[in-house]
Formats: sequence, C-alpha cells, structure tokens
Amino acid sequence: MEAQISEAIKESGSDFSDNDVPVNQITSFNGVLNQYVHVSETTSSSTQETKRQLDTTIIDTQTTPKRRRRGPISSTTTASPSSSDVTTPSRITRSKSRSSTTTPTSASPSHTSSSESTSTPALPSTPKRRPSSRSRSLHRMTSSPSSLPTSLLRDTIPENLTLLLVGVNPGIMTGTTGFAYAHPSNLFWKLLHWSGITTIRHPPSDTYKLPELYNVGNTNIVERATRDASMLSKAEMDAGVPVLEAKVAAKRPEAVCLVGKSIWESVWRARKGRAIRKEEFRYGWQDQSENMGKSEEWNGAPVFVATTTSGLAATMSIPEKQAVWNELGSWVVSRREAQGSNALQGQAEAQDQA
Repeated sequence: MEAQISEAIKESGSDFSDNDVPVNQITSFNGVLNQYVHVSETTSSSTQETKRQLDTTIIDTQTTPKRRRRGPISSTTTASPSSSDVTTPSRITRSKSRSSTTTPTSASPSHTSSSESTSTPALPSTPKRRPSSRSRSLHRMTSSPSSLPTSLLRDTIPENLTLLLVGVNPGIMTGTTGFAYAHPSNLFWKLLHWSGITTIRHPPSDTYKLPELYNVGNTNIVERATRDASMLSKAEMDAGVPVLEAKVAAKRPEAVCLVGKSIWESVWRARKGRAIRKEEFRYGWQDQSENMGKSEEWNGAPVFVATTTSGLAATMSIPEKQAVWNELGSWVVSRREAQGSNALQGQAEAQDQA
C-alpha cells in the first residue's frame, strides 16, 4: 500500500521528497511520521534550551556574593574534640531594643545575644503658674451670664443736681452689686478723679454718696443689665430716650453728661429720625438747641458728650479720653466754686438780716 501511495505522488508531479514534508500538510504515511519526528525534535531542543538557561541562573546565583546585613555580630566559642578552640560566627542580628531599661538574658552554651540600651533622663516638672489678674477677670467675664433679669442699681437723681451722668446700661457686676461702673477694668471712677469732678478716687460702693458729696447723680438709658453694651439693640436704646428726657425734665439738673458716643447716637435717631453723620458728631458740649428735657417753662439742660469708660472699648487711648473728661471737669469745678461762693454770700446776708 505504501508503494501505491508513493507511485501516486510521483504521478501527480509533486516536488516534495520523503524527507521534506511540511508540518501542516499530511500527504502520505511517511509525511505523518516525519511530522511527529519534526515535533519531537523541536520539543527536545526547547527542553535543552530551558535546561541550559536554568543551569546558567544557578551558576550566577552561586558565584554572586551575598550582601551581609549591618548590625552587631555575636559569636560563640565551641570546643572541638579533634582540634583547638575555634570561634565560629553566629547569625547577624540587628538590635531592636529601644527601651530605657536593659532586660537581662540568660547565657546559652550555643548562642549569646547582646543589645544596646539607652536611658532617657526624666524631664523636670514645671510648676503651674498662677493665672494673672487679667486672666481671672476675663474668666469671670466669660463665665458670667450674658444678661440679668433685674438689676440692683438704682437711680440717684435728686432735684437741682449740678451734673447728671447718663450711662448706657448696667454691666453684670454692676447689676449684681448695685454699684455703678463696678467692674475693675472700667475707668469711670478714675476719670472722675483725674478730671476733678471728685476730689478723691472713690470706690464703686460710694455710688449713692455722690449727690451728697458733689451734687452729682447717675442714671442709664437702658435698665437691663448685660455683659456688654453691644448686646443691646438700637431699638432698645432708642426706646429709652423719651424716658431719659422725662427724668431730666422732672429733676432739672444743671447739665447732662452722656457717658458714651452710642447714647448720643440714640438721642439723635430719636429726635431726627436718622443716624448722625460722621461730620455732625463731636465730643464735648453740644449746641443749645440740643438741650435735654426742654419744656415751656424750662430751656432744658445742656448736653455734654463724653467718651465711654468701658475697658472693652479701645478706639481711644486713656490720655485721649482724659482730655475730653478734663473739659467737663473744669466746668464742674467752676460751678462748684460759684455755688460755694453763692452759699457763703447767702449765709452772710442771712447773718446781716439777723
């Protein structure tokens, strides 16, 4: 049968020989055999190439020196029965001890480990500082309530005062104690003394002695006590203007001092129906047309606008505030001297008539 197949191939005129048969073309039984022989040779050569690469890799690995890890080297000395003492290196280890104390380890005949220990000195304890007076006052301010339902401060407005002082509203400490401008940071009592309105620096507890000693009274445009005057609304302050006008008209003081720019701004809004312009505002004595408490029988009391005495207001320095208050103090001293001379003259006339 094989001879018949070969004869048929020769008759067909094919150029392929028995030993040159394409792998993908099966034309005879001999071609089938050559196909398997060809695959076997290819597989064998591929296997030999892979083995040669593995051998090369193994040789490179064996010839490449190993990198040694850094760290202290511990060694042990062992005794050999057939030779003298030989020191053999042990494994290279890295010390990982970071504690401040050294832990003792038991010695082993085959392995001894050592570690370096560092001791950290204890930091000296710093004594606690006592908070300053400013810090304590700020703590009291922040820990105090924002407002009080009622204030213990009372008006001191007898008739015919030389000067009536008008504040914005009581602070928390003032509302609690009942004494005007009671907070230690407030400059009110200092400015009264520096300007000459009072002959000494009085404590807040002397609030109700001022009318008797100096013929000076005190009131506020708003009675509600708050931590800060900025907590009052414009409407609340404007509502206090008619009440203040009525007090002045009833008691008729010789002059009225508004302690703070915001009070005059409220009076201006209530009277003019608009906010005061920057060029219209000034500290000191105001025009006679702006007298307070005017009526048909009385021309009203002249108005003096002074600076605020609050320690929270830092728009003006203390010397600048004192300069404004000195102008008011000069007037009060002059009026006191005039009243004193008038009183002495009245006493002399009474004695002459007697």
